[in-house]
Amino acid sequence: MGEESSVIYELRIYRAAPGKLAPLIARFRDHTCALFEMHGLKNVGYWRNSIGGRSDELWYMLAFEDMAQRDAAWRAFGSDPEWQQAREESERDGPLVAHIENRILAPTDFSPLS
Repeated sequence: MGEESSVIYELRIYRAAPGKLAPLIARFRDHTCALFEMHGLKNVGYWRNSIGGRSDELWYMLAFEDMAQRDAAWRAFGSDPEWQQAREESERDGPLVAHIENRILAPTDFSPLS
């Protein structure tokens, strides 16, 4: 099916700390998504479980050109003063995230996303 795509996808699953899912979602909506894009972390989608699974999870997916671009983008995002301030302000009453699961996915040659 032609050349193999070098695009990679990162799936992250955040389990919110007790009572912190709404503030976690607000932080993504109000700050994180725009900062991701500014630093080269392409937003693919954000989800919550509506049937099955845990009710305290936020799932999201990002796209990158390759691992080098991913690593550089995460470093830039992590050192951004606006992100650091948003995180600090949102966690004044304690951490929003209790557990993070992270996966790097490579689409198959027949995937519509490849």
